[in-house]
Amino acid sequence: MKEQIRVAVIGASGYTGGELLRLLSIHPQVEISKVVASSKSEGLAVSSLLPNLAKIIDDQLSSLDVPIIAKEVDLVFLSLPHTQSLEPAADFLSHDKLVIDLSADYRIQNPQVYEQWYQTSHTHPDLLQKAAYGLPELHRSAISKSQLVAVPGCYPTVAILQLAPFVSKQLIDTNSIIIDAKSGVSGAGRSPALGFHFPEAHEAIHAYKIAAHRHLPEIEQGLNHLNFDTGKQDAPPISLMFTPHLIPINRGILSTAYAKIKSDVEPSALEDIYRNFYVDEPFIRVLPQAEAVNPRNMRGANFCDLSCTYDSRTGHIVSSGAIDNLVKGAAGQAIQCMNLMVGFPETLGLTSPGLFP
Repeated sequence: MKEQIRVAVIGASGYTGGELLRLLSIHPQVEISKVVASSKSEGLAVSSLLPNLAKIIDDQLSSLDVPIIAKEVDLVFLSLPHTQSLEPAADFLSHDKLVIDLSADYRIQNPQVYEQWYQTSHTHPDLLQKAAYGLPELHRSAISKSQLVAVPGCYPTVAILQLAPFVSKQLIDTNSIIIDAKSGVSGAGRSPALGFHFPEAHEAIHAYKIAAHRHLPEIEQGLNHLNFDTGKQDAPPISLMFTPHLIPINRGILSTAYAKIKSDVEPSALEDIYRNFYVDEPFIRVLPQAEAVNPRNMRGANFCDLSCTYDSRTGHIVSSGAIDNLVKGAAGQAIQCMNLMVGFPETLGLTSPGLFP
């Protein structure tokens, strides 16, 4: 285990990149060696784009020069838009650096599925088989051994975690899954757009990308992987319904998942099974009441709050899950993966509670 690790944050000017810098700045064994933004920001102070980091990170923003950066760091965080991490990830790996990618570019294992949903051919399909999916609660061993980690999307993080106990224990009809999720506006990124303009988003809520959201194949892939791990290689692929909604809060996701339990499952055992599945997980909090699962309680924290309720009238299980989309849904989870990759305690630098009120 290294005593200190030197890191670069590529794509620092966005919400996720800024959150990475905030969390890395309080990590006791990290040195932020390079902070990279677009060429138009080169030379500017970090605080000019991220004023919350004034007097915390005094670095200037630099441009993306892989050979130069590779000489100065041990690990690289890529916080770039989807399709833009394909080449930088491969380039840094060729310099024998650890890479943590927060885009979707190395999450989807099938390059044809990636091309279908992201309208871009995958230029390094060989690396897809080497990338670990960065959900530590389910892929801890693979993450700790990998040189390339693909951090899950925010919606898939909470959706997979809230359904994993039911799928892995074969408690539900996997073709009955419906996920209804709501996310704060920061999930859309920092680039201005009409739909996220204050008068458009304030006091408003709407569903979007129904049956067409890019996180859908990622959620299905994650749950199908659980089927494979439990010896159900011959099980039909999981196909589910997922509808995201935009709500007028800055950050946070509330996800509600529904599924029909199998006829031979004892409903009274469901909550204990759910709780025991995560009993040793430091960032999972299983709560007794769904009303207590609220993204407000996760702001700035790396926790995921979960609950499950059995609906005896319909025979369905209802799971509620909440995260901060910028922390457990992105930057915090990336640092959790970094800790595993370099041999630090997994919780190092990530145990701060959420803000209240």
